[in-house]
Amino acid sequence: MQPGWVTGLVFRTIYGTICNMFCDVPKTQNIHVMASTSYSFLCLCVPLVVLGLFPAKCALGVVRGGRAAVTLKSVLNHWEQRTFNRTENLFEQTFKNIDDVLFKEAGCGNELDYVEQTSWVLFLKYLDDLEKERESAASLSGKSYEPILRDEYRWGVWAMPRTEDGEIDHHAALTGDDLTEFVNGKLFPYLSKFKTAADSFDTIEYKIGEIFSEIRNKIQSGYSLRDVLNYVDELRFQTSSDKHEMSHLYEDKIKNMGNAGRNGGEYYTPRPLIRSIVKVIAPKIGEKVYDAAVGSAGFLVESFDYMRDPENHKGKKLSVKDVRTLQKETLFGKEKKSMAFIIGTMNMILHGVSAPNIVHTNSLTENLSDIQEKNRFDVCLANPPFGGKERKEVQQNFPIKTGETAFLFLQHFIKMLRAGGRAGIVIKNTFLSNSDNASVSLRKELLESCDLHTVLDLPGGTFTGAGVKTVVLFFEKGNPTKNTWYYQLNLERNLGKTNPLNEDDLAEFVELQKTKADSDNSWTVNIKDVDQTSFDLSVKNPNNNDEVVLREPEEILDEIERLDGEASEILETIRGLV
Repeated sequence: MQPGWVTGLVFRTIYGTICNMFCDVPKTQNIHVMASTSYSFLCLCVPLVVLGLFPAKCALGVVRGGRAAVTLKSVLNHWEQRTFNRTENLFEQTFKNIDDVLFKEAGCGNELDYVEQTSWVLFLKYLDDLEKERESAASLSGKSYEPILRDEYRWGVWAMPRTEDGEIDHHAALTGDDLTEFVNGKLFPYLSKFKTAADSFDTIEYKIGEIFSEIRNKIQSGYSLRDVLNYVDELRFQTSSDKHEMSHLYEDKIKNMGNAGRNGGEYYTPRPLIRSIVKVIAPKIGEKVYDAAVGSAGFLVESFDYMRDPENHKGKKLSVKDVRTLQKETLFGKEKKSMAFIIGTMNMILHGVSAPNIVHTNSLTENLSDIQEKNRFDVCLANPPFGGKERKEVQQNFPIKTGETAFLFLQHFIKMLRAGGRAGIVIKNTFLSNSDNASVSLRKELLESCDLHTVLDLPGGTFTGAGVKTVVLFFEKGNPTKNTWYYQLNLERNLGKTNPLNEDDLAEFVELQKTKADSDNSWTVNIKDVDQTSFDLSVKNPNNNDEVVLREPEEILDEIERLDGEASEILETIRGLV
């Protein structure tokens, strides 16, 4: 072996070891570090060789060492991809196995139940992995660790007890009636008490109490529950790749739940639409993002992913302070329904938010006159439920009285925004043209208090199972509206369950919105040209030249007379046959 080869390999080995010790680089990436640094080291060698300060043979050895490292890197890449694929298939199969068990369970009737029951078991497994991480970190730093749960309620004791060699202890593992009695009679009551004992709502302890005071175990058979526990125990939450893969599978389950029926549609907004809305709003680290109808937390999750992506920070990675801010002081949500609260919380956890700031409450019960500056947010993103009706006492919290839930939410968001705050809100397209007093007053309020700069008109079928068309309102609070840019999403296909909306469909909108350029699908309306009595903001594409040819009244009357004559003849023929 040539000295230069040894020099290069030793150099890269030391470099990779240092990175592994101080930069939290996984062991499998050491070879990546070696290979990537070989060329950097070679670039340093070349001028030294020219100047006679470094032997040419050693430099040649570095090149050969670099080639060996690069070859090893390519092998490792292949191995890692195969490992990732195996993990992906394992997780996917595990979720399918759980659904198969729940399908046979009498207490679970549809996809909504499958997701709900899977969620509480997943949460406890996540909590167990979190406890192990904290214990390991405390041990490495020489500190003691106080577990969140008492020993008898930890996953490794009641759900998956193990022998000294790490195998499942089938003699100690509860099953059948013993398991359901423990879960229903001891575990859930114990966990629900954390809500009152927690220091604040943004702690993991509070989330435990909130979830288990609202949910109940619907898996009636202890044997089915044992099967579910066994499958969930195969899942891991200990690496970012594990969480990433499970988050995608969980999103798929939420999507299926959204397709399960009319009620399921409340929980799922197409992710391509959410991502496009987030791109337009472009939330920043340090801003507070709010969704008062959080559902499955799609807007908060996509905002989280957007803000932690280096591409949205000119390639710079987030600092430790930025990560802490993003985790604890950025994303906020409220949700009225128990199931959606649990699903939204679990979805955020799987996407990397350790203690989601989601509160289980009805946002509309808050009186708008009580909202102070400290309660306001920089960004509001939401798809509030439409078609619902609120009680009279709830309507009293709003200056514009209406039973339409979505219109109350829109008032709520306008009030919750700080001056200069930005919003992207999905709402029924009838809001733009309804002639009732509440709709007209709300449009007037929106135009006078905010700059409604963009309206995205979505085609029918965007929301699976919802028989209404929708628009997205983009506005900024503080200045009245002068001009509104419209974009009408015209697709050459019908949207549906098997042909959903995708990001390519919205790419032109996102690009044109930056400059609000005119096109066949986009145009700008001067608000002075809008009727100042009705404030009708209907989508009327001036570039659409498809004119309806209207017939003369005489022609229509002639055709009616002809059809009546044909009908009379048919009746006479029938009478003749009777």
